[in-house]
Amino acid sequence: MAGIFSKIIAGEIPSYKIAENENFYAFLDIFPLVRGHVLVIPKKEIDKIFDVDDSLLAEWLVFAKPIGKAIEKAFDCNRCGISVVGLEVPHAHMHLVPISTSDDLNFTRPKLKLGEEEMKEIQQKILANL
Repeated sequence: MAGIFSKIIAGEIPSYKIAENENFYAFLDIFPLVRGHVLVIPKKEIDKIFDVDDSLLAEWLVFAKPIGKAIEKAFDCNRCGISVVGLEVPHAHMHLVPISTSDDLNFTRPKLKLGEEEMKEIQQKILANL
C-alpha cells in the first residue's frame, strides 16, 4: 500500500509543488515550522535516508540546492537550513527551512496552520526565485 508521500507524487493527494524531476518531488510542508518550509522526497519509496542508494543520495542534494537558494531569496532569513528527521512518515524526506536561528529547526515547536491563499502565496514566492 502506497504511503502518503507516494500518493502526493501520484496526484492522489493535492500538494503545493515546488519542483519535480524523474527521481524527486519537492512541495510545501502543510504543517510548516516557518513560512517557506519545503519537503524534498525521492519518488522511490525508501524509509530511511541511509538506505538510499549512494548515487541517488548525491543527486538528491543537487536537486535540493536550487530550491534552498530560492528559499533564501524569497524569505527574510540568514540561510536555508536542512534537516532529516524521518519519524513522521516512513518515506525518506528532507526538510528545507528558512532559518535565522537554530531554534527555527526545532521540530518540537507548534507547527503553523496556514490557509490555502497563504500557501499559494508562499509557493509563488519560491517559484519566482527558482
